[in-house]
Amino acid sequence: MDRYGQVSARTNRYSVPVRLIGQMVRIVLHASELVVYDGSKEVARHERLIAKGGSRLDLDHYLEALVRKPGAFPGATALEQARSAGKFTPVHDSWWQAACKAHGDPEGTRALISVLLLHRHMAHEDVVAGIADALKAGALTADAVALEARKAADTDGGVPAPHQERITRPAEGGATVTSLTARRLAALPPDPRPLPSVAAYDELLRLRRRHAGPSAQQGES
Repeated sequence: MDRYGQVSARTNRYSVPVRLIGQMVRIVLHASELVVYDGSKEVARHERLIAKGGSRLDLDHYLEALVRKPGAFPGATALEQARSAGKFTPVHDSWWQAACKAHGDPEGTRALISVLLLHRHMAHEDVVAGIADALKAGALTADAVALEARKAADTDGGVPAPHQERITRPAEGGATVTSLTARRLAALPPDPRPLPSVAAYDELLRLRRRHAGPSAQQGES
């Protein structure tokens, strides 16, 4: 691969993680995609280009280089392709602008790159939700986004806490979206046990007042 972190195949160019610059990699061409291997490990996968002379660049492949040179980030071709593909959303852009305003362009861009690195081990929708929540709170650090993204992941993957209960609402086609808690409760068998009673405790209180005498009852009132 060349010094730009790209490999060439059938007159087109495809990105590979920049950590592999200068190393030999293996390219496998399929009918609709191209896969790059470092030894036996897959390191890149791209939709194959049909036209000649094009490029397919994955923004994630360049993050380690861009964090050292944040000034190159705004004009990067990989960024424009990520925007076109919907991977770099308006929410990313809004948080980036706010971070640059708060920390200055270089540090704000580095903070954004740290946020983008979260996509490597978290679901895209959870990271975007974390960015949106952090932006609403004015939290313009990557750590804050990571925290909110983990909250979003926990809410999606487990039973929400009572104050986070999802609202049942009509969905497309007339279907409904039901909370995870409701589905769990619906699956449980009916409970034949009677409701608990506090009558025994009331009787104990009456006995206590009776043995304590009138003076104690007046003191309690």
